[in-house]
Amino acid sequence: MPTPSSRRAPDSTLEILYEDDWFVVINKPANCLSVPGRGPDKQDSILYRAEQQFGEAFAIHRLDEATSGLILVAKTHECQKRMYAHFREREVKKEYRALLRGKLLGQRGEVRKPLRCDWPNRPRQIVCTDEWSKDSITFWEPMAYEGNTTRVRLTPYTGRSHQLRVHMQSIGHSIIGDEFYDPEYSEADPRLLLHAYRLEFRHPFTKAWLAFVAPCPF
Repeated sequence: MPTPSSRRAPDSTLEILYEDDWFVVINKPANCLSVPGRGPDKQDSILYRAEQQFGEAFAIHRLDEATSGLILVAKTHECQKRMYAHFREREVKKEYRALLRGKLLGQRGEVRKPLRCDWPNRPRQIVCTDEWSKDSITFWEPMAYEGNTTRVRLTPYTGRSHQLRVHMQSIGHSIIGDEFYDPEYSEADPRLLLHAYRLEFRHPFTKAWLAFVAPCPF
Protein backbone atom coordinates (compact mmCIF):
# COMPACT_ATOMS: atom_id res chain seq x y z
CA MET A 1 0.00 0.00 0.00
CA PRO A 2 1.45 3.39 -0.91
CA THR A 3 2.02 5.71 2.01
CA PRO A 4 0.60 9.25 1.95
CA SER A 5 4.13 10.63 1.57
CA SER A 6 4.75 8.47 -1.51
CA ARG A 7 1.65 9.94 -3.12
CA ARG A 8 2.32 13.51 -1.99
CA ALA A 9 1.85 16.19 -4.62
CA PRO A 10 5.37 17.30 -5.65
CA ASP A 11 4.56 20.77 -6.99
CA SER A 12 5.45 23.68 -4.69
CA THR A 13 3.11 26.26 -6.22
CA LEU A 14 -0.30 27.43 -5.06
CA GLU A 15 -3.45 27.61 -7.18
CA ILE A 16 -4.92 30.83 -5.81
CA LEU A 17 -8.58 31.41 -6.65
CA TYR A 18 -9.01 34.63 -4.64
CA GLU A 19 -6.74 36.99 -2.74
CA ASP A 20 -7.18 40.22 -0.80
CA ASP A 21 -5.38 41.97 2.04
CA TRP A 22 -6.68 39.53 4.66
CA PHE A 23 -6.83 36.01 3.24
CA VAL A 24 -6.42 33.78 0.19
CA VAL A 25 -8.60 31.01 -1.19
CA ILE A 26 -6.55 28.10 -2.51
CA ASN A 27 -7.46 25.03 -4.53
CA LYS A 28 -5.48 22.34 -2.70
CA PRO A 29 -4.31 19.34 -4.73
CA ALA A 30 -4.92 15.84 -3.45
CA ASN A 31 -2.09 14.29 -1.41
CA CYS A 32 -0.81 17.60 -0.11
CA LEU A 33 -0.73 18.49 3.60
CA SER A 34 -2.75 21.46 4.80
CA VAL A 35 -0.20 22.32 7.51
CA PRO A 36 3.29 20.98 8.21
CA GLY A 37 3.55 17.64 9.98
CA ARG A 38 6.24 16.22 12.20
CA GLY A 39 9.61 15.58 10.61
CA PRO A 40 11.58 17.26 7.82
CA ASP A 41 9.84 15.18 5.14
CA LYS A 42 6.44 16.61 6.12
CA GLN A 43 7.15 20.34 6.03
CA ASP A 44 5.81 20.94 2.54
CA SER A 45 2.17 21.95 2.87
CA ILE A 46 -0.32 24.58 1.80
CA LEU A 47 0.55 26.68 4.86
CA TYR A 48 4.30 26.37 4.25
CA ARG A 49 3.90 27.36 0.60
CA ALA A 50 1.73 30.33 1.62
CA GLU A 51 4.37 31.45 4.14
CA GLN A 52 7.01 31.29 1.40
CA GLN A 53 4.86 33.36 -0.93
CA PHE A 54 3.37 35.93 1.46
CA GLY A 55 5.89 36.11 4.30
CA GLU A 56 3.26 35.40 6.94
CA ALA A 57 0.36 32.96 6.75
CA PHE A 58 -1.99 31.50 9.35
CA ALA A 59 -4.10 28.35 9.16
CA ILE A 60 -7.87 28.82 9.38
CA HIS A 61 -9.05 25.24 8.80
CA ARG A 62 -7.73 22.02 7.31
CA LEU A 63 -8.50 19.42 4.70
CA ASP A 64 -7.30 15.83 4.96
CA GLU A 65 -4.05 15.32 3.09
CA ALA A 66 -5.77 13.06 0.53
CA THR A 67 -8.68 15.46 -0.06
CA SER A 68 -8.52 18.14 -2.76
CA GLY A 69 -10.36 21.44 -2.98
CA LEU A 70 -10.98 24.77 -1.32
CA ILE A 71 -8.95 25.85 1.68
CA LEU A 72 -8.61 29.29 3.30
CA VAL A 73 -5.36 30.77 4.61
CA ALA A 74 -5.24 34.02 6.57
CA LYS A 75 -2.61 36.70 6.04
CA THR A 76 -3.08 38.24 9.51
CA HIS A 77 -3.75 37.00 13.04
CA GLU A 78 -6.89 39.13 13.23
CA CYS A 79 -8.32 37.51 10.11
CA GLN A 80 -7.50 34.07 11.49
CA LYS A 81 -9.29 34.94 14.73
CA ARG A 82 -12.41 36.22 12.96
CA MET A 83 -12.58 33.25 10.59
CA TYR A 84 -12.13 30.83 13.50
CA ALA A 85 -15.28 32.39 14.96
CA HIS A 86 -17.17 31.92 11.67
CA PHE A 87 -16.27 28.23 11.61
CA ARG A 88 -16.99 27.76 15.31
CA GLU A 89 -20.45 29.28 14.95
CA ARG A 90 -21.09 27.20 11.79
CA GLU A 91 -21.48 30.33 9.67
CA VAL A 92 -19.40 28.84 6.85
CA LYS A 93 -21.31 26.76 4.30
CA LYS A 94 -19.32 23.82 2.92
CA GLU A 95 -20.12 21.45 0.08
CA TYR A 96 -18.09 18.46 -1.04
CA ARG A 97 -18.26 16.12 -4.02
CA ALA A 98 -17.38 12.43 -3.79
CA LEU A 99 -17.63 9.19 -5.71
CA LEU A 100 -18.98 6.31 -3.61
CA ARG A 101 -18.96 2.55 -3.92
CA GLY A 102 -22.36 1.18 -4.90
CA LYS A 103 -25.65 2.92 -5.55
CA LEU A 104 -26.76 5.20 -2.73
CA LEU A 105 -30.53 5.20 -3.17
CA GLY A 106 -32.90 8.00 -2.22
CA GLN A 107 -33.28 11.66 -3.14
CA ARG A 108 -31.41 12.85 -0.05
CA GLY A 109 -30.65 11.85 3.50
CA GLU A 110 -28.49 12.43 6.52
CA VAL A 111 -26.10 10.57 8.78
CA ARG A 112 -26.17 11.39 12.49
CA LYS A 113 -23.51 9.26 14.15
CA PRO A 114 -21.07 10.40 16.85
CA LEU A 115 -17.37 10.02 16.15
CA ARG A 116 -14.14 9.82 18.08
CA CYS A 117 -10.53 8.93 17.42
CA ASP A 118 -9.70 5.22 17.14
CA TRP A 119 -6.75 5.67 19.50
CA PRO A 120 -4.89 2.38 18.79
CA ASN A 121 -5.18 3.10 15.05
CA ARG A 122 -4.67 6.86 14.83
CA PRO A 123 -5.43 8.89 12.77
CA ARG A 124 -8.43 6.69 11.99
CA GLN A 125 -11.79 7.69 13.45
CA ILE A 126 -14.70 5.46 14.47
CA VAL A 127 -18.43 5.68 15.12
CA CYS A 128 -18.85 5.46 18.88
CA THR A 129 -21.22 6.58 21.62
CA ASP A 130 -18.88 6.78 24.61
CA GLU A 131 -18.13 9.89 26.66
CA TRP A 132 -15.30 10.98 24.33
CA SER A 133 -17.44 10.94 21.18
CA LYS A 134 -18.70 14.09 19.49
CA ASP A 135 -22.00 14.56 17.69
CA SER A 136 -21.48 14.50 13.92
CA ILE A 137 -23.98 15.25 11.16
CA THR A 138 -23.61 14.87 7.39
CA PHE A 139 -26.26 15.54 4.72
CA TRP A 140 -26.04 13.65 1.42
CA GLU A 141 -27.70 13.96 -1.98
CA PRO A 142 -26.97 11.69 -4.98
CA MET A 143 -26.17 13.58 -8.18
CA ALA A 144 -25.69 10.71 -10.66
CA TYR A 145 -25.07 6.99 -10.91
CA GLU A 146 -22.00 5.92 -12.85
CA GLY A 147 -21.96 2.14 -13.22
CA ASN A 148 -22.00 0.74 -9.71
CA THR A 149 -20.90 4.03 -8.14
CA THR A 150 -22.67 7.16 -6.93
CA ARG A 151 -21.56 10.73 -7.51
CA VAL A 152 -22.80 12.52 -4.42
CA ARG A 153 -23.07 16.00 -2.90
CA LEU A 154 -22.02 15.99 0.78
CA THR A 155 -22.76 18.82 3.20
CA PRO A 156 -21.23 18.53 6.67
CA TYR A 157 -23.11 20.31 9.46
CA THR A 158 -20.31 19.50 11.89
CA GLY A 159 -16.64 19.36 10.99
CA ARG A 160 -15.10 16.34 12.71
CA SER A 161 -11.89 14.72 11.53
CA HIS A 162 -12.56 12.26 8.68
CA GLN A 163 -16.30 12.84 9.20
CA LEU A 164 -17.45 12.42 5.61
CA ARG A 165 -15.24 9.40 5.08
CA VAL A 166 -16.41 7.54 8.20
CA HIS A 167 -20.06 8.46 7.73
CA MET A 168 -20.13 7.16 4.16
CA GLN A 169 -18.41 3.95 5.24
CA SER A 170 -20.94 3.57 8.06
CA ILE A 171 -23.86 3.43 5.61
CA GLY A 172 -22.13 0.94 3.34
CA HIS A 173 -20.94 3.33 0.63
CA SER A 174 -17.25 4.08 1.19
CA ILE A 175 -15.57 6.84 -0.77
CA ILE A 176 -13.51 5.30 -3.58
CA GLY A 177 -9.76 5.46 -3.01
CA ASP A 178 -9.98 5.74 0.78
CA GLU A 179 -7.10 3.66 2.13
CA PHE A 180 -8.45 3.99 5.69
CA TYR A 181 -12.15 3.29 5.25
CA ASP A 182 -12.76 1.69 1.84
CA PRO A 183 -12.73 -2.13 2.22
CA GLU A 184 -12.28 -2.42 -1.56
CA TYR A 185 -9.33 -0.02 -1.63
CA SER A 186 -6.72 -0.87 -4.22
CA GLU A 187 -3.32 0.58 -5.04
CA ALA A 188 -4.76 1.04 -8.53
CA ASP A 189 -7.12 3.73 -7.18
CA PRO A 190 -5.60 7.01 -8.37
CA ARG A 191 -6.56 9.02 -5.27
CA LEU A 192 -9.25 9.59 -2.64
CA LEU A 193 -12.28 10.74 -4.65
CA LEU A 194 -13.33 13.46 -2.23
CA HIS A 195 -13.22 17.16 -3.14
CA ALA A 196 -14.05 20.34 -1.21
CA TYR A 197 -16.17 21.90 -3.94
CA ARG A 198 -17.81 25.01 -2.49
CA LEU A 199 -17.33 27.50 0.37
CA GLU A 200 -19.66 30.35 1.32
CA PHE A 201 -19.19 32.81 4.15
CA ARG A 202 -19.39 36.45 5.13
CA HIS A 203 -16.16 38.37 4.63
CA PRO A 204 -14.62 38.89 8.10
CA PHE A 205 -13.94 42.58 7.42
CA THR A 206 -16.09 43.92 4.57
CA LYS A 207 -19.11 41.75 5.58
CA ALA A 208 -19.84 40.97 1.91
CA TRP A 209 -21.24 37.48 1.29
CA LEU A 210 -18.68 35.42 -0.67
CA ALA A 211 -19.00 32.14 -2.55
CA PHE A 212 -16.16 30.14 -4.09
CA VAL A 213 -16.17 27.01 -6.23
CA ALA A 214 -13.30 24.72 -7.23
CA PRO A 215 -14.43 22.48 -10.13
CA CYS A 216 -14.36 18.80 -9.26
CA PRO A 217 -11.30 17.15 -10.88
CA PHE A 218 -12.85 13.67 -11.16
